[in-house]
Amino acid sequence: MIHTLEVDSVQLGFNDRKILSDIYLRLETGKITGLLGRNGSGKSCLMKIIYGTLKCESSVRFDKIAQYEAFKKNNQVNYLPQFNFIPTRLSLKRIFKDFDLAYLDFEKRFPEFPPSHNSSIGSLSGGERRLVELYVIVKSRSYFALLDEPFTHLSPIQIQKAKEILMDEKKSKGMLITDHLFRHVTDICDSFYILKDGKTHLSKGFEDIERLGYAKI
Repeated sequence: MIHTLEVDSVQLGFNDRKILSDIYLRLETGKITGLLGRNGSGKSCLMKIIYGTLKCESSVRFDKIAQYEAFKKNNQVNYLPQFNFIPTRLSLKRIFKDFDLAYLDFEKRFPEFPPSHNSSIGSLSGGERRLVELYVIVKSRSYFALLDEPFTHLSPIQIQKAKEILMDEKKSKGMLITDHLFRHVTDICDSFYILKDGKTHLSKGFEDIERLGYAKI
């Protein structure tokens, strides 16, 4: 069964400055959707609105049913924030237990990680720490995953492995990804939106990236 997640009617502003005003996004399980936009365009705000931790005037629908505070609903939406969110003191063993995941599966995919899962996540490099956070969010049970800057701090080899994980998990969930390394996003997404002047534009081709002033190709 294909599940959908839609958001529209978003009105968000700070100090008389309108951030988001004409938004429409549609996500589907089995597809990766990209979200591109310049710094300060509101990408992170939009993800928080979908997740339900940033309140504003909006309409979020899961399978056409209004959705409020998605973060309180089991198995619907997971969210990887832009910055590290797992406390540095927690061990890998504790983290994988909390997310109900097998560390052995992770270890097989990433044999370069510490041999002991008793190591704390704070002892890892920035790239390793980000990779753990991305893995547990994407692998956890949910219909959708919102990924804000998932490739931050990752090495080229780690990025490739991360993309492989996303492509594998795409079979069972929908994803929304934003990252300034936009070529990695467009490389794996089925479609992408460009956020500009508070509005989302569903891209009809790569020429829209340049036409809408996001980047030169």
